[in-house]
Amino acid sequence: MSRTSIGRWYIGYGLFLIVCGLVGFASNPAAAKTALMSGATFGILSALWGFWLLKGGRWPALIAAGLTTLLLCATFSWRSTMSWQAYADGEPKLFAAILITVMLIGSAASIIQLLRSSKAVLQTP
Repeated sequence: MSRTSIGRWYIGYGLFLIVCGLVGFASNPAAAKTALMSGATFGILSALWGFWLLKGGRWPALIAAGLTTLLLCATFSWRSTMSWQAYADGEPKLFAAILITVMLIGSAASIIQLLRSSKAVLQTP
């Protein structure tokens, strides 16, 4: 994967996180304000990493994108586990569990794409 491809991927990933935050908030506005804030914050941050990668950012952009996405993977792993357990206990958390799991899958795919493109990103233009 080229630097251009991973840059575009991360811009798309950022938009994906923003949309997921909006969907999470729309599903339960009273209780999901953090979904909106975290989706917007990390979505914008991820899109900025993508833009930086497009503009020639090398290892600092790669590390920033990787660390942010690993943090999100850890958070989404924990939150999806908690949501699925709550759903199994009878709480109405199915939508949240599915949404957070989808965000985890998107984050894991982004880490894989980032690793695949690391050689191209680190090479000189």
